[in-house]
Amino acid sequence: MTIRSDPPGALVILDGEEVGFTPYTTDFTYYGTREITLVSPGYETLTVNQRVGAPWYQVPPLDFVSDNFLPFKLTNRHDFGYRLQSARQVPANELIDRANSFRSESEVGP
Repeated sequence: MTIRSDPPGALVILDGEEVGFTPYTTDFTYYGTREITLVSPGYETLTVNQRVGAPWYQVPPLDFVSDNFLPFKLTNRHDFGYRLQSARQVPANELIDRANSFRSESEVGP
């Protein structure tokens, strides 16, 4: 499985574990849904639940034949690419208003 980002060099967090920077390539054993998080300074953090589907030769009962009787090894590759969005700059007065709102809620309650 290869994970790419635009721009490259984003931190990859795969299933809650920091694993490297894009482009990142890893082997995997199980198919299913993987949580991929990409973090890069100046860009919005992107979290995706990416489905990694099994190829036809890994569907039971064909998987028994392909894993045990084929005279060659089958390799399944997945390539995922994501475009990161630039971080939104929050105006200072809006940030101060939000902070004051949180402060008043903490004193009085929601």
